[in-house]
Amino acid sequence: MIKLKTVFFSLIFILSFSIKSNAQNIPSSFADLAEKLMPSVVNISTTQTIVTRSNPFPNFQFPPGSPFEDMFKEFGTPQERQTSALGSGFIIDEKGIVVTNNHVIEGAEDIVVQVNGEKKFKAKVIGADPLSDIAVLKIQTKEEFTPVKFGDSDKARIGDWVIAIGNPFGLGGTVTSGIISARNRSIGLSRYEDYIQTDASINSGNSGGPLFDMKGDVIGINTAILGRSGNVGIGFSIPSNSAKPIINQLIEFGETKRGWLGVRIQDVTKEIADVEKLDEPRGALVASVAPNSPSEKAGVKAGDIILEFNGEKIGEMKELPIIVARTEVGKKVKVKIWRNKKEIEKNVILGRLETSEDFKVADQEKKPLETKIDELKITVREITSEEIKSRKLPNQTKGLVITNIEDNSPLKNSIELESIILEAQKKKVRNVNDLKQAVKQVLNSNQKTILLVIFNSENQRRYIGVKLD
Repeated sequence: MIKLKTVFFSLIFILSFSIKSNAQNIPSSFADLAEKLMPSVVNISTTQTIVTRSNPFPNFQFPPGSPFEDMFKEFGTPQERQTSALGSGFIIDEKGIVVTNNHVIEGAEDIVVQVNGEKKFKAKVIGADPLSDIAVLKIQTKEEFTPVKFGDSDKARIGDWVIAIGNPFGLGGTVTSGIISARNRSIGLSRYEDYIQTDASINSGNSGGPLFDMKGDVIGINTAILGRSGNVGIGFSIPSNSAKPIINQLIEFGETKRGWLGVRIQDVTKEIADVEKLDEPRGALVASVAPNSPSEKAGVKAGDIILEFNGEKIGEMKELPIIVARTEVGKKVKVKIWRNKKEIEKNVILGRLETSEDFKVADQEKKPLETKIDELKITVREITSEEIKSRKLPNQTKGLVITNIEDNSPLKNSIELESIILEAQKKKVRNVNDLKQAVKQVLNSNQKTILLVIFNSENQRRYIGVKLD
């Protein structure tokens, strides 16, 4: 009996010790870590000038599409207004090298960096990469700063504690905490996506700020949120291991130098794997090979399935572009391929993506598809990044450009061609489906009036209420 009691109490002791050991992994406070890291996180504010022309005849309006409309618009008085944007960043070198998101500083005329909520400094762009949404700045001063270092994001596990520090809504020096919710996320924002998902609160203004592990190392660059109105507990960060090679290239060259294979690829489905006698759906199926590309020179053919690149196995198609892009230009790599129901190997000397014809073609923005909204009797298309720049609109503008208005449209006398629909029924319009859903909602209601928010052709924000039949 005594022996049984001894064993029983021993088990309780071991169990309680185990629970206590696990509990010690939960931080009792983030205060010491936050205090240590605050001097390395910066608030970024940018300004740019938007020029509009006022209507010289405010009480008279030519019909949309009239040849006189543009002519008289030229006589309008040019009006300049300053727009500003806020973001975050972090210092990686004592000389004042700052990392942030490209979308934070894109199109900016002036960049001001505030360090630790105190001193403000001018900054210039060393290099920026829209494809990965990363930019590197240099603070214009001879003062020295406290840098942070990058951690190994590959070692970050789902469930690990993280903290984010940034400038949400202009409230600089804001610290939030959470865990890593998921890894390897793709959300359709950029070409190369391998995001860390976190439930640490991230809002507008946090963009470009650091995501820290419990050692105080940067394992991610906070980049995006899921949800139109702000934080909903789902934020996304660029992993440090993906960001570091790009940052190093931007610092050294002022631009990126990505590896280029020269193939167009697609997913390997179960059906394709069955036909090709591949053990399971894996790898990247080569749909086509660019002429005179590294792949063509190495003998890669359409229909091949790339299973391994430079010693890294390809589980899913989306992994290959990321791995190729971070591989050194000019490097000779081994590529394992599944062809004719057997594995073969090819040696490929990588080219540079940014100078390839393949990239130049892909980089030319295709004209977006125009869609007719029958209920409104208008034709619309999504706004392009080139239009945002040429019209000097805020960088994050989303909406639909009106390309045609029929004579019997309910909007005929209320709106003009080239206006941009930003909102419908107080909800943001990012694509055609958003607008269609809003119209459907109105037609199913008793009110039958739709409220639109637009930028007119002079980039002035307007509210328009229209009765639908």
